[in-house]
Amino acid sequence: MKEFFRFAQHGTSYRQETLAGVTTFLTMAYIIIVNPAILENAGIPKGPSVTATILAAVIGTVIMALWARRPFAIAPYMSENAFVAFVVVKVMGYPWQVALGAVFVAGVLFTLLTVFKVRSWLAESIPLSLKASFAVGIGLFLTFIGLNETGLVVLGVPGAPVRLGNIAQPSVLLAVAGFLLVVVLMARRVPGALVIGIIATTIGSIAMKITPLPTQVVSLPPSLSPILFKLDIAGALSMRFFPVVMVIFIMAFLDTVGTLIGLSMRADLLDENGNLPEIEKPMLADALATMAAPLLGTTTTGAYIESAAGIEEGGRTGFSALVVAALFALSLFFAPLFTIVPPHAYGIALIVIGSFMIRPITQLDFDDFTELIPAFLTVVLMIFTYNIGVGMTAGMITFVLLKLFTGRAKEVKAGMWVLALLSLSLFFFMPKV
Repeated sequence: MKEFFRFAQHGTSYRQETLAGVTTFLTMAYIIIVNPAILENAGIPKGPSVTATILAAVIGTVIMALWARRPFAIAPYMSENAFVAFVVVKVMGYPWQVALGAVFVAGVLFTLLTVFKVRSWLAESIPLSLKASFAVGIGLFLTFIGLNETGLVVLGVPGAPVRLGNIAQPSVLLAVAGFLLVVVLMARRVPGALVIGIIATTIGSIAMKITPLPTQVVSLPPSLSPILFKLDIAGALSMRFFPVVMVIFIMAFLDTVGTLIGLSMRADLLDENGNLPEIEKPMLADALATMAAPLLGTTTTGAYIESAAGIEEGGRTGFSALVVAALFALSLFFAPLFTIVPPHAYGIALIVIGSFMIRPITQLDFDDFTELIPAFLTVVLMIFTYNIGVGMTAGMITFVLLKLFTGRAKEVKAGMWVLALLSLSLFFFMPKV
């Protein structure tokens, strides 16, 4: 097993990889509840949707663990599920079955492009400055999510969109205490600092009666029958639905590329040229998972940015992903127990992770505006639009335009021209609602 996952090559151990897997799972277990809650707005029954969410995560993460051997967990994407529920179904009026058909079509396209190594060719054409900005942007994006989940930053008023939360609120004070605990443990090089902080904050939240104990610990998973194989592929292939298919495809494509590169940079998995060796393997894992997800009854899946939590705990191989998959599988029967971790507990981990992921910013050339400005736009728009894909598209388009208008078009690889056009097409096909 050690040889299969190449522990020696990455300097890891069973203990380290297991701890990393547990950490990743604890920071993303919320998806078990949140994804079905969002998709319920599209008319997808919540009970079966819980089962579909878990199974999609298990299938995708197992493929990632055993085929790609990377420490990345896979689960349904948050941005795509909201797009399907609130835009495609509620605003545009399409049935959820057709929307899932579009997800399946996107998955087929992903798979074909991956098998023919088109996706890896495109990924390797991205300049180092943008790759660094993906890592930094994802880190600060996670921090922003964590600040919001802990209640330290909340929605403001027109003119001041965000503001400081109520720091006298018990959950916020508990989050601050948990954050300090994690930081002190990390400074003292205590293994499992993030897990200790999450669990300690959760226990404190229960003790202070902020988080209620579950009414039951063990439960049988709801039946999948109401949503299993209910996708409408024929409807998704109609010309009037083409723009929706393209948006889902482009959003998922760019999110996956950015996430894989950003996480890989933080995990020191990139080679001397700034590329992820055998990147087509993790890409194929998310492509196959995206094909499986709509068959089960849920939306687009892909590598999760919360995998950064496990990476910070030392996860470097597929074994940590295998641990995540095993915990998701257990959650089929222990969902009430695994979802007891409150937002202000896992939120502190996301804040801490952000501080580690800003390191690649030192790789930027601050004297070259054709490199700096695209990277800057990537980072700030990821955060302030609350969308990784928007930040990436802005960065890619700006990079190509600046190189073109400054007479340095030769510095743009062929794949970057394709990515820039793909990025532009996202805004062209995005439904006007």
